[in-house]
Amino acid sequence: MAVPQFGKPEPGRAYPDRPAAFVIVVREGEIATVRVDFSGGGSRLDLPGGGLDPGETAEQAATRECGEEAGLQVAIETPVVRADHFFVNEKGDACNTRGTFFAAKLMAEAPELKIEDDHTLVWMSPQAALARLTRESHAWAVAAWIRSLNV
Repeated sequence: MAVPQFGKPEPGRAYPDRPAAFVIVVREGEIATVRVDFSGGGSRLDLPGGGLDPGETAEQAATRECGEEAGLQVAIETPVVRADHFFVNEKGDACNTRGTFFAAKLMAEAPELKIEDDHTLVWMSPQAALARLTRESHAWAVAAWIRSLNV
C-alpha cells in the first residue's frame, strides 16, 4: 500500500526527509494529544511524537517522545498507519516527516519524564481530536485507528 503524502510544499523550498514516530494512547476513552505553544503566540495540536534520533527505532522514538512531550510512559502495541507530511515548524524549519503512527498502552503517568516545556498534555475524545488536530496526517491516522477498532 502506498504511503499517503499530506501537506503542500512551498515552491522552491527543500523538505528533507525526517523519519518520525507518533502515538495514539488511550485513557478512559480519550486519547493523548499535545498542545505546542509558540513563543511568539499561537499553538498547534499534535499527537505525541517526533523525529527519530540517530540509531533509534520508530518504536523507541515513539516511547521517548511520549515521555518528553506528555509525561507518559507507554508500551508500543502495534503500528496503525504510515503517512508522510510536508511540514514547516514554528521556527521555519521545513521537512517531510516520514511518520509511523503506533497504538500504545498507557503504563503510567510519569511527569518526571516531561522535558519539553512548550508542550502540554491534553486528553480528548477521538472525535474531538479528529476535528482539532492541526496536521492532516495526524487526523488521518486517528481516523484509521478508529476504523481498525471496528474490524
